[in-house]
Amino acid sequence: MTLDLAGFTKPHAERPPAPVPVDWAAVEEWLGMRLPDDYKRLADRYGPVDFGEFLWIHVPCADGRFDYGEWLRQTHREARIEARELPEDERPAVHPVPGGLLAWGESRGSDTLFWDTSASDDPDEWTVVVRHTGVVPGSGLLPWHRYDLTLTEYLRHTVRDSWETPSPPGPLMGPLPGTLARTAFLDAAGPWTPPAPTEPRLTEAERRVALETGTGLAALRLLTPPPERPYLGDGTWEGLFDTLGSRLPREYVELMEVYGAGSWSGWLRFQAPLRTAAPRFPAFVEETLEAYEELRKGFPDWYPLATWPAPGGFLPFADSIDGDHLGWLAQGDDPDAWPLVFWPRHADQGPALEGGLLDTLLAWQRGRLVTPGLCAWDEEDDPVEFAAFEPWDDSAHA
Repeated sequence: MTLDLAGFTKPHAERPPAPVPVDWAAVEEWLGMRLPDDYKRLADRYGPVDFGEFLWIHVPCADGRFDYGEWLRQTHREARIEARELPEDERPAVHPVPGGLLAWGESRGSDTLFWDTSASDDPDEWTVVVRHTGVVPGSGLLPWHRYDLTLTEYLRHTVRDSWETPSPPGPLMGPLPGTLARTAFLDAAGPWTPPAPTEPRLTEAERRVALETGTGLAALRLLTPPPERPYLGDGTWEGLFDTLGSRLPREYVELMEVYGAGSWSGWLRFQAPLRTAAPRFPAFVEETLEAYEELRKGFPDWYPLATWPAPGGFLPFADSIDGDHLGWLAQGDDPDAWPLVFWPRHADQGPALEGGLLDTLLAWQRGRLVTPGLCAWDEEDDPVEFAAFEPWDDSAHA
């Protein structure tokens, strides 16, 4: 007998669920597989759902903060990376690998819920796999757990009054109330349209140049396209050099005149060097070094760098969203000979980097630069997809 969701759930009084139109033929063609009928019925009747005030069941929809296809892509990438923590013979495959896990929801506790598409050729018999992030009764030490339950059976399994009843077939999620609410952060969600196939940005010959044979700024521009109008600020290089009391390396000037201020791959941030209103580049340098000196007073072994303008001192010019900093060691009178150094926020201080700024950026965007604390691509990521630059303009600093 097929379970009916309506038999153990009720709409939330304040946030009743509401459907979003779904073109299932288009969605399934994009996925390359048919989806379970109970999931499609749930989506058609209720839309994106906050189930039991703890589980978010995501359906094909989109708004300014959520895109079903992008959510699947990011969730499957993270699952693929996390699965490598398991012994090789225990790692689950992840969509789009045939028979791979296919995500359908997540929890407020950051658990991720999947179907095991290898369980059956019939999607209606796909069973649930949960990647738990916290301690769950019955879970032991392993975060990945398979349940011999379909989607609706699993949801029914979570709706209970206690941990003990009914007897669980695996680690519990719940007990949860049987409420169905419109997902709060998707209150304005509308239909989702699968992205149209696109031609690769680079030809195979261009990929080889961008990822293998090219050098310097020419290869970097190919791999990570610069903006049409780089934003540096309203001042001049001569004015900045006078304020700092030193010229900066030519590679830095050359790079900034092509890219300007902005964020590299959503992680490494270059400030606007010529901005004359706050926040100014010299203030960024001063504030960063003041923070470094304070840390150095308490933990000199962990913060061994001298700070600019001391001879060989650390002079920062970029930071990360995680609080790391990239800069130079101002050794000698020739800024073009200054070595780069990376100050990691969550790792021990390493030696100066071997290459110059352009070579270092290019190696990082290619996924080949490995240094403690530096954000790195996964081994299966395509650098052409992840190597990106988001330019800033004056409004980003307003």
